[in-house]
Amino acid sequence: MKYQVVISGFGGQGVVFLVKVLSIASNLKNLKFIGTENHGMSQRGGSVSCYVKIGDFFAPSIDKGQADLLIALEANEGLRNIQFLRQDMGEIAINADKNFPNLKYKTIKIDVFEKAKNRELPIQALNVYMLGVVLAKIENFPFSQNEIEEAIRVMNKSVADENIAVLHKAIDDANKEIK
Repeated sequence: MKYQVVISGFGGQGVVFLVKVLSIASNLKNLKFIGTENHGMSQRGGSVSCYVKIGDFFAPSIDKGQADLLIALEANEGLRNIQFLRQDMGEIAINADKNFPNLKYKTIKIDVFEKAKNRELPIQALNVYMLGVVLAKIENFPFSQNEIEEAIRVMNKSVADENIAVLHKAIDDANKEIK
């Protein structure tokens, strides 16, 4: 199995947290894993993009046109990283409003900022929410809901219940709102 993911957003949105959760899920499933953690401007709210490779890989970077999935925690950061998607079957899960342009890729779009503004979820759970959307709508994603929940528990037990509740909400919302 080989699966490549680009995760993009701004510093403070939890991009690196998602890399760690996917790393733990890979370990629990006995899959090889390489992940990058991009720091620097991330600490000042700047752009963050991380690469995740699951399976038999030897180098951490993802070349243009190679990613199976782009998880974008912010719309402009998604557009900035779109060149990494595979031309034939790349997929995007993106936090974006209705004005986000139509793309040639399968695009799962949900406005998480609006949901947070309406107090449907805490803004600091944006990353976990988007992971729930991925679980609900990306068919070839290599992890199950149970595997991701276990990885979240291993990652940080003290907030695991809250994160898993957000994950469930995202899965429910995605199944109801996204066709």
